Order: sequence, then structure tokens, then C-alpha cells
Amino acid sequence: MMDLEPHLLIVDDDERIRGLLQKFLMRNGFLVSAARDAAHARRILSGLEFDMIILDVMMPGEDGVSLTAAIRETSKTPIMLLTAKGETEDRIKGLEAGADDYLGKPFEPKELLLRINAILRRMPEKSEADLVPKVLNLGPIRYDIERGEMWQGDTPVRLTATENQLMKIFSACPGEAVSRAKLVEDLGRDRGQAQERAVDVQITRLRRKIEADPKQPRYLQTVRGAGYMLAPD
Repeated sequence: MMDLEPHLLIVDDDERIRGLLQKFLMRNGFLVSAARDAAHARRILSGLEFDMIILDVMMPGEDGVSLTAAIRETSKTPIMLLTAKGETEDRIKGLEAGADDYLGKPFEPKELLLRINAILRRMPEKSEADLVPKVLNLGPIRYDIERGEMWQGDTPVRLTATENQLMKIFSACPGEAVSRAKLVEDLGRDRGQAQERAVDVQITRLRRKIEADPKQPRYLQTVRGAGYMLAPD
């Protein structure tokens, strides 16, 4: 079993509250991302999976109840709603939309922490296979591992068959160096220096598609004496 910090997404249009919650929850052992509104949250959720979403109900534009219902169409991620309204009708609307819990503002941070931990304890434990990310984020680029698709925003990035193979090899071990010889082997090529040089050429071409500055790569790095390493966000 992998021991990973739960990753929370906070969605709140109040910058002060958003910042305070983020700092408080990080101090209590969570990884925390934040979104300023529903549209921002949708963009983040399109590329990342979370252990829990903490969502303000009253926001400009799309409200939290509507966003909860939309998330529930494709995801079982636990959702806690935060709102200044305490009426029973509002709580019922949130729960009917698919929220797991509901906390009225103002609230004690410790109560929020207790409720988060209670919900996470009820969730089934994830296997190591479940914890492997399905989408890798490389700055503005995202790579869908299962589909073998790369996107920049809403625009597909075309990959050759070899480039896609390389992405799948690196995606299986993000943050770990893979030797040139191992890349040649996994690509199904004959061993030899000529093939290793051919891999170098493919790496250069792949960098042009994922790096802002291919000459100073941020995501597909050269590890001296060890090979190449994919370092996603």
C-alpha cells in the first residue's frame, strides 16, 4: 500500500478564505489545490483526480450545487459543501445533488478537519494500481495514459507511434530515470549505439512537443549517466 497524502481541492471565490483553508489543511498533512470559481475548478478537474473536493455553494457564475451535480455525473469523489446559508432547504438541495456533507459558515477549522477525516475514513482504500495517475500534467500539456492522447488545452497534440511508446514508458515510472539501453529494449529495437542515438533523436522531437524551451527541458529531463526522466507537475 502506498502512503500518499490525501489531495484536496478547495473551490471558493473568496481569496482570503481560500488561502486560509489551504494553509490550515496543508499544515494538517494534506496536499491542497485551489480554484477561484466553478469554471476554474472544471479546468483543474479535467486533468487531475482528487481524494476530496471542498466546495463553496455561493459563487458568482455557476454555483456549488450545480457544480456538485455535474461532478457526480462522472465521479464519486467525496464533496463537502460550504455555505453561509444554514436553512434546511439549502442543505437538502446540496445533498440531493450528490454532496457527502454540508458545513455552514462560519465554522471552526477543527470541525472541518474532523469532518474531512471522517469522510476519508469511509472511503475504500486504494490499491497501488488505483494510485497510478491516469493523466499526467506537463505545464499546459496533459497526457492521457490510458488513451495514449496528448492535449494542449482543447487542441490535440499529434504524436508518432514511437513518441507515444516513449510517453507510455515514461508514464509508467514518472520521476525515475530510464536508461537509453532500456528505452531501446522497451521500444523493441535491436541493441546497439546506433539505436541509442536514434532514441536521442526521438527524445529531441518529443521535447519540441511538450517543452516551452526544448533546449532547457523542464519535463523530459536528461539525467547524467542514467538516461532520461519524465518529471510531471
